[in-house]
Amino acid sequence: MVERTPIFNAICHLILFVGLLTALLPFAVVIIAATHDIKTVNIVPMPLMPGHDFMANIHEAWVRADLGRKLFNSVIFATAVACGKVILSAMAAFSIVYFRFPGRSLIFWAIFVTLMLPLEVRIVPTYAVAANVLAPFQALLDVTGVTWLAAHLAGLQIKLQWGLLNSYPGLVLPLVATATGTFLYRQFYLTVPEELAEASKMDGSGPLRFFWDVLIPLSRSNMIALFTIMFVWAWNQYLWPLLVTTDPNFGIAVTELRSLIPSEFGLPDWNVAMAGTLLIMTPPLIVVILMQRWFVRGLISTEK
Repeated sequence: MVERTPIFNAICHLILFVGLLTALLPFAVVIIAATHDIKTVNIVPMPLMPGHDFMANIHEAWVRADLGRKLFNSVIFATAVACGKVILSAMAAFSIVYFRFPGRSLIFWAIFVTLMLPLEVRIVPTYAVAANVLAPFQALLDVTGVTWLAAHLAGLQIKLQWGLLNSYPGLVLPLVATATGTFLYRQFYLTVPEELAEASKMDGSGPLRFFWDVLIPLSRSNMIALFTIMFVWAWNQYLWPLLVTTDPNFGIAVTELRSLIPSEFGLPDWNVAMAGTLLIMTPPLIVVILMQRWFVRGLISTEK
């Protein structure tokens, strides 16, 4: 047991306060820079007192980057990815824990190993699949000779093509699988007493009924915690949305931020860039603030 003393408590609070200042300093610089005009924001060092051009900078960033449309796309993208990860990981962990089938442990560890394969490593094959989802089936038809037979016997050219580029499914589907969520749910389901499953069977409930009526209510805090983490993770995604969306109508806010950053010979209006940054970081902050109570409960719950 760690003995609590006034000196120890003071040191802990001092360390926490320094950490808080370190975390808030970049955020404060963004807010202050977003309130200045272009002349003031380029002064070295920049004044640390707020200016009077905040609303003008916000309006300029909103119009120049078309943030109304881009923030809407980002909300759809992040929400769909977070919900998909929560649902898919819950179902995957449920099947691994409560169904007895050969190789289930091997399947779990195969899923767990994918934690070592970030999106940047598998970006090329993922993009190839998104560009043509039916390409594996086309390759299968070519290998088995079906394409050749159809061409020579019936004169038909079989070319399967279905692309997901520049679409919401193309943005969302390649990112919905999560080994982290599957692992968290598996660990939680292992703590659920087996008597609940046996009682559910005696009452005549099937697997889906047990999953929906028993496990989902018990894991509500875990779901909210995982949703919050994955929403922020998806909101900050840059590489995949940048590759898969060449149509501006499907762009998201994070990738559009590059249009506000001054180019090498452009106007150094960092005040507008900081205003756009502030707008883009606001939605995930709101989600974290609203979900904070359930988020902390889901992470530190003693039932885990």
